[in-house]
Formats: sequence, C-alpha cells, structure tokens
Amino acid sequence: MKNKPNILILSGDGINCEQETANAFQQVNANPKIVHINDLLEKPKDLLSFDILALPGGFSFGDDLGSGKILSFKLKYGLEQELAKFVSMQRPIIGICNGFQVLVKMGLLPIPTLQQSISLINNSGQHFIDKWAYLKVNQQSVCKWTIKLTEDKIIKLPIRHGEGRLITSKQNLITNEQIPLTYENDVNGSVLNIAGICDPSGTIFGLMPHPEAAIFQAVVPNSLLPPHMPGIGAKFFESIIYYLNNI
Repeated sequence: MKNKPNILILSGDGINCEQETANAFQQVNANPKIVHINDLLEKPKDLLSFDILALPGGFSFGDDLGSGKILSFKLKYGLEQELAKFVSMQRPIIGICNGFQVLVKMGLLPIPTLQQSISLINNSGQHFIDKWAYLKVNQQSVCKWTIKLTEDKIIKLPIRHGEGRLITSKQNLITNEQIPLTYENDVNGSVLNIAGICDPSGTIFGLMPHPEAAIFQAVVPNSLLPPHMPGIGAKFFESIIYYLNNI
C-alpha cells in the first residue's frame, strides 16, 4: 500500500480523544476520518472501506456499567460480521485507554474470537490515575504498532484511567510475544505490569497509555528537545503506516 491509508476513528457517546487521534494519524501522512458510532451502525459495511480502525479514549456512555461495556455491545452486535471480516483481512485495529477496554470486552484481545477472555478492572489503588508513566518496550513483540520503537527501551507516555488493571492468564501472552509494553513500575496492579497487549498477528493493539497525547515534544514534561520535534507517541502511528506500506 503506497497511497495514504484511510483511518476510521470512532466518535460519539462519550469518546473524547478522537481529534487528538486524528491529528496523530495526520502527522504520519495518513487520511483519518472521524465517524460517529450511530452513522457506522447505520451503514456497517462502510467499515470495510477503511484500512485501519481506531477506538480512541474517553468515557463511552459514562462507563456507567463498566468501562467500555455498552460501547462494546453496540459494536459487537451491530458490526459482528463486518468486524469479523475486517479482522480476517488482518487490517490493523488500535484501542487506546477506553478503546482498549472496548477491545477486551468485545473479545478482540488477546485473541479475536469475539468472546471476552480477560478483564480490565479497577486500579489496585481504587482511584483514578492521571500522570506520565515510564514504560518498557519489548523488542521481541510481534506487535506491528511498535516496530519503529526498536531503539527505545524505556519510554514515557501519559496515563489517565480508573480501570486499567489487566487480569489474565499470562502464559500465552508471554509465549506468543503479545506484550509490547509494560510499566517500569507497578502503577495499577496489572499482571506483569502490562500496559498494552496485541493479538497473535500483531495487528490488533490495545494499550492504556495515550500515545496520541505525546506526538510533539512540546507536551512532554521536562523535555530537552525542541518543542516542534516529534514525541515518542508519534512512533506508534509511524509504525503501523510503515507496516501497511511494506506488506
């Protein structure tokens, strides 16, 4: 793929990071389009006209029944056939924070069976976290969203969540190299300090940190680099565009 990939960025119902996510894709020469969930559910086949699906962060439906739960039901049962086809074609999907919670509840992570098998629950400290966190990058991960981070062992990204504690049986994730990111220190009680996981193909990626909020050095605390230079968050979006252009 040498043309600009088309990115569907979901909006509506409490999602509030769609503009930042669109900007992140624009910075890496992609063609993002923000689509309201209701419009997509009215025309579900439109999903298949896009190369990437992005589920941004926010508080979908106020997280009233649990983070991402209602939105996951709407997507799973309103787009089940289209989602299954999108996944079978190995078109990339990213879920950031609330989007990660949606992917887990839809059953697209850690294996895209459309049956939930892991959970993201209340942080161990029982409070909302809003800060920058240090993360370790797994260089052996199969994740296609991190292939441009080959020289970055420790990175820093903002986190802001109340239900980011990943509970799972860890063995398959380790064996299959499905853990691209872990927290350097325990921030929320996640198994193995997991901050993000991917599916076995590496094309579906969910993470609690917000790379779209670290696109430029200007927003990075105590950065010594010029403010206009790319931040570490840009590399996640660069990675997937590079992948699409080289398959």
